[in-house]
Amino acid sequence: MEGDGATPRGTHKIVGVLFRADRVEKPTSRAKPIRPRDLWSDDPSQPDYNQMVQAPYIYSHEKLRRSDPLYNLVILTDWNWPNAVKDRGSAIFIHRWRKPGHPTEGCIGLRPADLTWITPRLLPKSRLIVL
Repeated sequence: MEGDGATPRGTHKIVGVLFRADRVEKPTSRAKPIRPRDLWSDDPSQPDYNQMVQAPYIYSHEKLRRSDPLYNLVILTDWNWPNAVKDRGSAIFIHRWRKPGHPTEGCIGLRPADLTWITPRLLPKSRLIVL
């Protein structure tokens, strides 16, 4: 459910990688750079709900190009994507944690070194399993 702060249980496909080219090296040939106007729509009333969108965007969204390092490297899952169901929840990302033991808003937070190690080793059959 959108905004519940929970990570949905299940097996989720890995569908992409985003990275800040001004902060980290391209981790894999499939990775796409996060550009200054990149946002992620989290407004279930919009047709582009749970999709990457571009600023300006007047509806509810999350900035992908953050001032902090949280989204320097992001692994995208297929949670409620590509055909999002209204209010089912948007974007379960795998990204770096803020600090040990600090929760995310439903995403998966990893140590930066672990995230950097895992990302180039992802295969088309790689999955995130949440029990």
